[in-house]
Amino acid sequence: MKICIFGAGAIGGYIGVKLARAGADVSLVARGPHLAAMRDRGLTLIEEDADPVTVAVRASADPAELGPQDYVIVTLKAHSVPAVVGAMQPLIGAGTTIVSGVNGVPWWYFHRIGGDLEGTRLESVDPGNAQWDGFGPDRVLGCVVYPAAEVIEPGMIRHIEGNRFSLGEPDGSKSGRALALSQALTAAGLKAPVRSNLRDEIWVKLWGNLSFNPISALTHATLDVLCTEPGTRAVARLMMLEAQAIAEKLGVKFPIDVDRRIDGGAAVGAHRTSMLQDLDAGRPMEIDALVGSVQELGRLTSTPTPAIDIVLALIQLRGRTAGLYG
Repeated sequence: MKICIFGAGAIGGYIGVKLARAGADVSLVARGPHLAAMRDRGLTLIEEDADPVTVAVRASADPAELGPQDYVIVTLKAHSVPAVVGAMQPLIGAGTTIVSGVNGVPWWYFHRIGGDLEGTRLESVDPGNAQWDGFGPDRVLGCVVYPAAEVIEPGMIRHIEGNRFSLGEPDGSKSGRALALSQALTAAGLKAPVRSNLRDEIWVKLWGNLSFNPISALTHATLDVLCTEPGTRAVARLMMLEAQAIAEKLGVKFPIDVDRRIDGGAAVGAHRTSMLQDLDAGRPMEIDALVGSVQELGRLTSTPTPAIDIVLALIQLRGRTAGLYG
């Protein structure tokens, strides 16, 4: 089984080290100083209560050097993927599975969902149908990524928490390809359950990302503050209730209520969301996949989204003024 991690930053690097230590045939696509460090010194993973581990990895900036794969695990930010679909083609053979480990509403969301929206394309996350046409939705295997990690210096990953990567077919089946990847990830010391209702998990994670991320970037507040300060908590709650109304129209079932979800965010503590980290670091902000996509789904389902509309307009302007949102 050949596995390529495309976008071997924090999460991709974490998976890569785990798979490499377990003896998997894994390669990584990266660039810049991070790639140079991996080639020169290997890739190092630091986990709590464990000694740092360094592994030699096969890494390249050019997918053509790696050749066709059985699985390509995409761990880029959502807005970065459409532009690299062409570059990824050398990794894709007749039986290649694309594992979409990307935040937000996935581009394949309406593939094999059934009903009136079957086959609907989402412009906010897949402009010009780049992924739908370039990968093909039949290749995709969904993945909800739960771990938190960071690149603390080129070639060095610090794992913060979590080790679960939930997998799921768009049609909910427990396919051979999903079970085989689950086994490989499990052998590497990760949790990789195969879910029949992955869209429910997508929404529970998105619930927090949709609201906490833009509010954090607008206010520079950490999770413990924005989830407990009455004003920002109220805004997050309104956004989440609008999202829940959309998701339930699409058949999603939420296992917890909105207040428990916000309390869970508060319990994380003084965490700076990924969108706030991107803003501070001058990196492009993941606005469309996390917020714009939910607004688009609101339009598709005729669901009003006044709170989401306001916060989206504000964070889009903040991103533009910082030069981090096109």
